[in-house]
Amino acid sequence: MASRSYSNLLDLAYGGSPTLSQERKRFPRVASVPLLLSEVEDDNCNSVGSDAPSSISQERMIIVGNQLPLRAHRNKDEGKWCFSWDEDSLLLQLKDGLGDDEEVIYVGCLKEEVAPNEQDDVAQTLLESFKCVPAFIPPELFTKFYHGFCKQHLWPLFHYMLPLSPDLGGRFDRSLWQAYVSVNKIFADKVMEVISPDDDYVWVHDYHLMVLPTFLRKRFNRVKLGFFLHSPFPSSEIYRTLPVREELLRALLNADLIGFHTFDYARHFLTCCSRMLGLPYQSKRGYIGLEYYGRTVSIKILPVGIHIGQLQSVLNLPETEAKVAELRNKFRGQTVLLGVDDMDIFKGISLKLLAMEQLLMQHTENTGEVVLVQIANPARGRGRDVQEIRSETYATVKRINNAFGRPGYDPVVLIDTRLQFYERIAYYVIAECCLVTAVRDGMNLIPYEYVICRQGNEKLDEALGLHPSAPKRSMLVVSEFIGCSPSLSGAIRVNPWNIDAVVEAMDSALVLSVAEKQLRHEKHYKYVSTHDVAYWAHSFLQDLERACGDHLRKRCWGIGFGLGFRVVAMDPNFRKLSSEHIVSAYKRTKNRAILLDYDSTLLLNGSLSTIPNVEAVGILNNLCRDPKNVVFLVSGKDRKTLTEWFSSCEKLGIAAENGYFIRPKHDADWETCVSVPDFDWKQIAKPVMKLYTETTDGSAIETKESSLVWNYRDADPDFGFCQAKELLDHLESVLANEPVSVKSGQHTVEVKPQGVNKGCVAERLLTTMKQKGILPDFVLCIGDDRSDEDMFEVIIRAMSGPYLSSVTDVFACTVGQKCSKAKYYVEDRTEILRMLQVLANASEHAAKAAPRASNRAIIDRV
Repeated sequence: MASRSYSNLLDLAYGGSPTLSQERKRFPRVASVPLLLSEVEDDNCNSVGSDAPSSISQERMIIVGNQLPLRAHRNKDEGKWCFSWDEDSLLLQLKDGLGDDEEVIYVGCLKEEVAPNEQDDVAQTLLESFKCVPAFIPPELFTKFYHGFCKQHLWPLFHYMLPLSPDLGGRFDRSLWQAYVSVNKIFADKVMEVISPDDDYVWVHDYHLMVLPTFLRKRFNRVKLGFFLHSPFPSSEIYRTLPVREELLRALLNADLIGFHTFDYARHFLTCCSRMLGLPYQSKRGYIGLEYYGRTVSIKILPVGIHIGQLQSVLNLPETEAKVAELRNKFRGQTVLLGVDDMDIFKGISLKLLAMEQLLMQHTENTGEVVLVQIANPARGRGRDVQEIRSETYATVKRINNAFGRPGYDPVVLIDTRLQFYERIAYYVIAECCLVTAVRDGMNLIPYEYVICRQGNEKLDEALGLHPSAPKRSMLVVSEFIGCSPSLSGAIRVNPWNIDAVVEAMDSALVLSVAEKQLRHEKHYKYVSTHDVAYWAHSFLQDLERACGDHLRKRCWGIGFGLGFRVVAMDPNFRKLSSEHIVSAYKRTKNRAILLDYDSTLLLNGSLSTIPNVEAVGILNNLCRDPKNVVFLVSGKDRKTLTEWFSSCEKLGIAAENGYFIRPKHDADWETCVSVPDFDWKQIAKPVMKLYTETTDGSAIETKESSLVWNYRDADPDFGFCQAKELLDHLESVLANEPVSVKSGQHTVEVKPQGVNKGCVAERLLTTMKQKGILPDFVLCIGDDRSDEDMFEVIIRAMSGPYLSSVTDVFACTVGQKCSKAKYYVEDRTEILRMLQVLANASEHAAKAAPRASNRAIIDRV
């Protein structure tokens, strides 16, 4: 469907009449004052679906980035704004992967500041001519957003720089965070002006807009939303220092697909979600996903590529050919090493220069023969650190040239002026080796550009004096800490902090045989030419379509406030169990079976104690006193403990150790659900568990009569999970010939006799009641973890069998909104106790009413 504001904007842009303008207030096009929005403010705070009739059915892609892919300047004669596409922008280049018939709309800021009185006209022009929707940010707000929060907090932290002192990034400033949220809200408003939520896909780019998914998901619960992070994502030890760490994680999880350049970045993000939000991830058929309130958030790992067509068009320019010829003459008889970096603290320029200095010292034969050309692009940020790195670079270059230079030869050529693209391409063409020694970088496409340029063409071969049929060659020395490193398997990878290793790599690149350089170049060229920006964009869109495939199949509703907002997505048949519904069924039925998991019903939220409280025991007793009820408590705990805790519940049935031991009431004997001749397998399993306990701090072994449980609840989550997987494999191997099953649970690995599970308790209860000629007309089963799913399965299967009547009310209920075989859920344990209390009150009320009814009947007879 087309949102009403979208219809208005397109009508205005293309001359139509704004037919819906009276029904709803439009979003303002211009934010004219530096207003800061709080984290919870949102004029459109009601979450809505997209159920209105759709007026536009064509799928489109809305690409959202900090900057629009446009160049802008004023016409000096007329004073009007002139715009053109920025061919270097990744957001523009990725259109090649979306298909010719795919309509693309861009949302972002302009690089130039536009006066408030011109913003309406500029916005109109950009929408009509370029299908771009500009977000005009007041200068003061933009400074706090971009140069403040983005560049002082997020960018350093994502590159592993902690604010250990005010000089290193600065202390966290809440006002900068509020500015960040405010700008993201302005971007959300602009997207809402043009989105058709049923049809359009939204692709958000980079760390500037990390909370934007929350605003969009809050407005349109089923929005088809992807996010790609172009910077590194730090390890959890670094990321967890950010005061707004959970807000950003939850905001990203409101996307359907989150993309990263490398597995390391994705792994760090997943670890943060696990450690800080308690969200495990899993891989299914090659796809990694997180379950988040019923939604599957997919993870995409694919490094971005380059626009080869653009590079080749520049390679074919006569200016490029002329520049290559000029540089060949300038560096005739010398081997050129090339570095192309921004002038910032993470690009490792100074480390590269130190390595060059040491190379000349250790290999004196290179003096006069080898030149390092360092192209230093202007820094994107600003601050004292940029000034310091610039001063250090100039000083180091001067020292090296003074020490090793000679007339007509400078070992290091520093180019700190902005070059034309064709000039930079020419340097790629003549360089024998490209050096990228960044200490931390998200992707860095310089090596990819270098490889394509070294492939060259016939005219450039002629300019270089090469035969057109001669094999091409290139060499790469790249840092281990950049995103493209894993994909360049033929490069010499180095730790840039290890100057000796960098020197060795540089020397290897110089002395390696021509044949070896050709083989490495062929390998790199094959990868880079097939994994270009179009391939990357097409692959991301394919995965985004797959990730959004079940949007319409699920019921969605929003919960939470501010940046804690999230959407719950559940199967249409999965719904919340209301007290009114279950009490109504409870009152009209006569034969009731009630199965309760101990941990999910009788333990208080957040309590460390595992002992049932007096209130819970009292509720159980009241339920058991009703002659219409058969109540069973199911637990993984041992029978001795359960006997002590529930000694006052004479009519309560108890199943201990997940169903192995069963006792129908207090004065009955304990029975076993399966016959086990011996437990000799424990002598095999326990030493193995003990080995893993000794090597996993925070783990413990729980010995029960029928089973052994390895618990790692208090261990490091990641290490405990890895150890649990190893232990599971180990136990399955050594116990392969034993009559036992090895199961992993929530922070546990358990070995127990085959056939023992909580489903046995449900099956035993229904069978016993049927043998007594009783068919339950009311069944309540409550549990909260994976082991309780066996009970749900038995109960649901019994609905079509001989154990339940045709009119039985069945309530299989899990705790929390998650994927389950149960058809109902309740929010937490407190809600369960409250519901059970209501049922107990109903039984008590019915018991009191029965004598009065009997007395009235006697009086009537008299």
